[in-house]
Amino acid sequence: MPRTRPTRTVALSALVALLLAAATACGDAGGLQGAGPTQTAVSPDKLWPELTPASSPAYEIGEVNRETVKGVTVPGGDIRDVSPVEVVRKEIAANRNEYDGKDATYGQTGRLMAECAKGAGRGRCPVLQPYYRDLTGDGHPELTLGFRLMPGKTTAVRVYTVEKHRLVQVMGWDDALSGVELAGRSVIVRSPSEVAGYEYRLQWTWDADQKGMLLTHDEMLRTGHHKKAPHPSPSRSASPSPSRSASPSRSASPSASTP
Repeated sequence: MPRTRPTRTVALSALVALLLAAATACGDAGGLQGAGPTQTAVSPDKLWPELTPASSPAYEIGEVNRETVKGVTVPGGDIRDVSPVEVVRKEIAANRNEYDGKDATYGQTGRLMAECAKGAGRGRCPVLQPYYRDLTGDGHPELTLGFRLMPGKTTAVRVYTVEKHRLVQVMGWDDALSGVELAGRSVIVRSPSEVAGYEYRLQWTWDADQKGMLLTHDEMLRTGHHKKAPHPSPSRSASPSPSRSASPSRSASPSASTP
């Protein structure tokens, strides 16, 4: 039988009384409490104000890595139509002394390029599975690829875009890798450090003014691991391991999707 209005009123009064009793028993529960003293903000100290600010860099480190790939055209404008293996072959051809010959730095890579007939990421081919993602914000994917620099533990990371049917490299880095990610308009490269328990984290981000990817963050971060890195990161010089949010090449896997 449904409750009448008087019954609901009595029940409500009893509930209010119960809540008041609980509030009294709990004292100041629910009120604002002090968090203790806070540290005084300290403004930065400007050192050597008498020095004249520099107007030009002391070293040329190539902040903007931008280069048109010769011999590769993209008639339809779709970068997925470009063969990643062919792109790497063009780079090797332009730096033949590093990949060909008895004393070549990356002679093993040069030799193993013959194993790439089935495409990148297959067999012993040093070219890793390529990934496609819009890093410039123009609605079209860029090509992110990597290839092993052997012998050794170094990997080359490259990012390419298409401009007026031309293939343009907009980012390049060689390093010993512990991980690579694509996030937003950025490529994040993590590499081991010679300092135990730390790693390098470098982030390149697309810059529309420079039409290239700029190194916007260069950090050393704690990893929690204290084992000394067996292969310290080499000097700063470009290949990300696949990110789950990036779409792999159509030719690399039959189940690959297109972003």
